[in-house]
Amino acid sequence: MTEVDQASKIAEIIGAYPADQRYALAAMQDMQHAFNYIPEEGLAALAEHLGCPEANLYSMATFYKALSLTPKGDHIVKICNGTACHLRGAMNLATELKRDLGIDPGETTEDGKFSVELVNCLGSCALAPVMVVDGTYHNKLRVEQVPGIIESYAAQGAQEVTAHD
Repeated sequence: MTEVDQASKIAEIIGAYPADQRYALAAMQDMQHAFNYIPEEGLAALAEHLGCPEANLYSMATFYKALSLTPKGDHIVKICNGTACHLRGAMNLATELKRDLGIDPGETTEDGKFSVELVNCLGSCALAPVMVVDGTYHNKLRVEQVPGIIESYAAQGAQEVTAHD
């Protein structure tokens, strides 16, 4: 996305909300969804639109785990590390992802294709261990399934990949 396209999208998102601080989180969530992070320019433009200090928005953006101020990959991989998933080998999945992608949880690949996150719970305890890629749940995973899932996303894109049970 070019800088002009990004600025246009930011303006479109911000313009959808009244200049009232109670809409700050919703606007930041929309930016997060559009860009996979909240651009610095977006935070500044939102602060100007709402007439509030940028620091107020920054504190919100850093408080909520769902928001990020750094760019995320095209594909976001979330590994559940809740109790059930942890007991059923979630950390082995994280280790396999590190082998496959060369990154630890909380990092993004150099090519910007993948980001890996370790999350506390995905609410699918009966299906543990669970990994979510771009909103698609991959459950009851075995370590040997991880490379194939990642290859599918790398080759085809998130929309064409189906969940592996």
